[in-house]
Amino acid sequence: MSLDEVRRLLARAVVVLDFDGTLSPLVARPQDARPLDGFQEVLTVLVPRVLRLALVTGRPTSFVRDRLPVDGVEVVGLYGLDQAQPDLMVAVRAAAATEAGSYVEDKGMTVAVHVRGTADPDAAHHRLRPLLTSIAAEAGLTLLEGKRVLEVAPTGGGKGDAVRALASGAAAVLVAGDDVADIDAFDALDRLHAVVCRVAVLGPETPDELRARADLTVDGPEGLLLLLRSLL
Repeated sequence: MSLDEVRRLLARAVVVLDFDGTLSPLVARPQDARPLDGFQEVLTVLVPRVLRLALVTGRPTSFVRDRLPVDGVEVVGLYGLDQAQPDLMVAVRAAAATEAGSYVEDKGMTVAVHVRGTADPDAAHHRLRPLLTSIAAEAGLTLLEGKRVLEVAPTGGGKGDAVRALASGAAAVLVAGDDVADIDAFDALDRLHAVVCRVAVLGPETPDELRARADLTVDGPEGLLLLLRSLL
């Protein structure tokens, strides 16, 4: 797939972006994430030139809007999940406490455990997965896995479903992401009757499967910023 095809069909194109690791460099503390300088300006110019521009993220919608206030950008927070979260904090915090350096984030409808701050994030992720899977199952919920994060969330929804809904009626769809959930978003494009472009935003934690599924790769948020500028 050539980016030139998306550029040619830009007025009928849907552009879907991730936030963490895609617009925002990865940070040790989730609350410190901010979009790279330049994205607000580029997205402001891009919005009126495309059919739809959206951010689909595991962050709450309010978090993203506070940090990227661009009129016309749709924000689908928590991957589109719309069920209320039961009171899971006690159980999740107890599990997270078994891994020193982990951080629990209450997102309202979901609860995320970040392991980037632990001594061995991969090992911590591996040990916490069965504990949090059990907690989720007992509550009738599911466990979503991302880079250095495990998230107890309502069943249903997901990034692929959100992308398919956003892409309705589009002649071209460009999706950019860097995480495990973006594999689901890339897979969703296989079932669309549109020109598609899958962009993997590469970083030290980018899954190999995402890279393999991509039509294009860029180096970090800086590379994505340059790519979006090339559409203007």
